[in-house]
Amino acid sequence: MEKVTRKYIRLANYDYSSNGLYFITICAKNRIHYFSEITEVGEAALGLPNIRLTDIGKIVNNNILKINEIYKYVSVEKYVIMPDHIHMILFVSDYDVENGGRPRAASPTKYVNLIINGLKTISTKQIGFSVWQRSFHDRIIRNEKEFLEICDYIDNNPINWGNDIYNQNFWR
Repeated sequence: MEKVTRKYIRLANYDYSSNGLYFITICAKNRIHYFSEITEVGEAALGLPNIRLTDIGKIVNNNILKINEIYKYVSVEKYVIMPDHIHMILFVSDYDVENGGRPRAASPTKYVNLIINGLKTISTKQIGFSVWQRSFHDRIIRNEKEFLEICDYIDNNPINWGNDIYNQNFWR
C-alpha cells in the first residue's frame, strides 16, 4: 500500500505567532452535524435562522469563550458554530492588553496552531471522543476590507446554510 503524502496547508515561512488577524475554519469529522442545528425561523420579526447548539456545541462554545482568558495575547473577535463546522476570527497581539500593554515575551512558534489544537484537545477530552477533522483551514486577514468581508461571511453563514453543499447530503 502506497503511503499518502499530506499537503502542508500552512503558508510557508509565515510566523503564525505574529501580530494579526486570522480567519479560521474547523470542520467536524466526516462533516457530521455534531455542533448545532439551524432552524428556519429564529428572530420572528427579522425572519433570521436560529442556531441551537447541541450538547457538544455547548462544550465547544464554552472552550472558545475561554480562549480570551487562557491566551492573554489572543482574542476571538467573531465566531459562529454551524452544524458541521466553526468559523472564527482570531486576533493575535504583540501586547498584553490587560496588563498595561506590556510587550509579549518570547512567543511560542505557530501560536495559531497551538490555540486551535488546544481547543480541539480540551473539547475532545470533555466530549469523550474526537469530533474533529484533521487540521484546520486558516486565512491571514491582510486589510480592513477583508476583515469586513469575512465578518459579513460569518454573520451570513447561518442564513446561507440551506445552500451549503454539505448540508444537502448529495455526497453521502
